[in-house]
Formats: sequence, C-alpha cells, structure tokens
Amino acid sequence: MTFEYQRLFDFAEGVFRAMGCPAEDARQATETLLSADLRGVDSHGVARLSGYVRLWEAQRINAAPRIGVVHETPSTAVVDGDAGLGLVVAPHAMRLAIEKARVAGTGWVAVRNSNHFGIAGYHAMLALPHDMIGIALTNASPLVAPTYSLERLLGTNPISVAIPAGEQPPFVLDMATTTAAQGKMEILERKGLPAPAGWIQDKDGQPSSNPTETRNGGALVPLGGETGSHKGYGLGATVDILSAVLSGANYGPWVPPFVAFLQPPADPVGQGIGHFFGVMRVDAFRPAAEFKAHMDKWIETFRHAKAVSGQQVLIPGDPERRMTEERLTHGIPLLQKVVDDLQTVGQKFGVTL
Repeated sequence: MTFEYQRLFDFAEGVFRAMGCPAEDARQATETLLSADLRGVDSHGVARLSGYVRLWEAQRINAAPRIGVVHETPSTAVVDGDAGLGLVVAPHAMRLAIEKARVAGTGWVAVRNSNHFGIAGYHAMLALPHDMIGIALTNASPLVAPTYSLERLLGTNPISVAIPAGEQPPFVLDMATTTAAQGKMEILERKGLPAPAGWIQDKDGQPSSNPTETRNGGALVPLGGETGSHKGYGLGATVDILSAVLSGANYGPWVPPFVAFLQPPADPVGQGIGHFFGVMRVDAFRPAAEFKAHMDKWIETFRHAKAVSGQQVLIPGDPERRMTEERLTHGIPLLQKVVDDLQTVGQKFGVTL
C-alpha cells in the first residue's frame, strides 16, 4: 500500500502526542522519523514507530524529557537526553553544535542518556543550510561480532557526513559500519527472503542466510567481508567510543536493546544510548562560495567518470535524493505487515491511519 507523506506525518505525530510528547517534540520526532521513509531507508521509518511505543510502555523512553547540557566549553558540550526519544534529543544536540560552530568555527557535542535516533543522515544534514559540514554518529544495540568474535559487542554504529555544495546537490554519506543494518534484516524477514552472503553469521561464526539469525545467537558482520571486516570493526569501534565512552553513555555490550521485550543489562556502565555530533563552518577554512564552487567541480568530476557498462557513478546522497522526490510525488509504499502494525498502534491511541 502507498500513503501520502502528510497522511503518515499526521498519523505518527498523533501517536507521539498520545504518548505524552509536547507538541514541538511530537512534530520533531515525526519529521526525523519520516525522513527515513522519504529517503528510502524503510527500515528506520514508520516501520519502527511501534518499537518506540513499546519502549515508552516499558518506561524506557521519557516522552517529555528535560534535555540539558551537563558540561561545555566554547566549542564542545555533553548533553544529557533525560531518556528522551533520540528522534528529539539528537536534533537538539546537533543544533547546539551548529551554534557553537557559528561562534568558534567548529562545534562538537557528545550525548548520553538518549535512545535510538533514526537515520544519522537527517541530523548531519541539519548543518547544510548554514554552509557548514555536519557529522553524526551513534552507537546501537550490540548485534555485531567484531572480527573473529563469537560475541556480539558492537551495534551497527552508523556514520553520516553531510557536505554543502553550490549548484550541485550536497554530498551526504549515511552508512552503517556493518555490511547491512539490522533493519534490512527485518525487511527481509517481512518479505520472506534470505540474507545475501556476507551479511550475517550463526552462533558458531559460520556464514548464514537466515535474516533471523541474531535471535538464535548469531551476529551481524562488520563492513568489509571475509578479508576486510577488521576495517568495519575499527570504524564501528570508533563510533562506539566517541558516542559513548566520551559522553558517559553505555558502550559495547552494555548498550540497551531497541526491542522492549529484552531488558537492558543489569550492570550498566553509563546512561542510555550515546551519540556524537560535529559541525565545521566552511568559512573557518576557506570562503564558503569558493569551497562550494570546488565541491561542484568535485561532484561533477566523479559523477561523469567513465563507468562500467550499464552503470553510472553516483555521489553519496544521490539515490536518497531521487527517492525523496519520487515519494513526495507518488507516496510512500509500506508493506502490509507494517500497515497492520501501524493500525494496531493507532487503535491503541485512538489515532486513525
């Protein structure tokens, strides 16, 4: 089934309001959440709305948090999210980083005591209208086995970098540090499809095609495959340290699970989930117009590179931008299982899809 963006927005916003979110927070949470659907990251959009509801019902999400700064310098800060929706806490922290960059040239904000923040790209892109470069990182539930490990010690720990251009669309990298995100496994499960080779391992460390393997003790595999997973492991570890060890959030195997039916570890090493945001003012390095003109040249050079037969060289952000245009015009497709799930949520709160 296909739904207009505004219809899904009104529905999700109504659910967040029914959970007790203040009006401004409900709108922000909805905008953050639906940015994933618009950009084609279906695993992190409205399909996850019921997950946030269940965490709220388990009293692991505070619908009306008092987000505050617990430590800062002119260019850095640590933000406590008060167990709020990461969909709200993260944009708050990113805007603080933007304000610090406006004054100091760069801004760096670490976050503790938060929850799942949706897609990293949304937060990094908040810097673009200000002629700034945005960086967004977060740690996540431990579903990933480091190279040679049978234990799940890391999350999919995404990295996003958004860089403004002039006449060309911006460069927007948004990637997990695993071969595939857990949400992709959930989509495969809903569709009844196997996982491609190199995405997941079973409890004995052997390759598997079962998208539900993590329920049986298996794990996601770091980016890089059989001969290069140490690279994805290194990237994921870096995200975990900057997001959590630096902020005072939980890290490694202590990160709380996204699913409400699993309890957080009884011996936490920090508070909630952690994020890390960086913002750099372009004109702190060179005139913004000059930089953006050269970004246009960079993008045009790569986009027009000679490609293999039948293919085209893309710039990070190209597929998501085209998907956004398509879905704003023709609507957002949802699997029937997702629609059924949303209708159940709507009935609970008296909100009609």
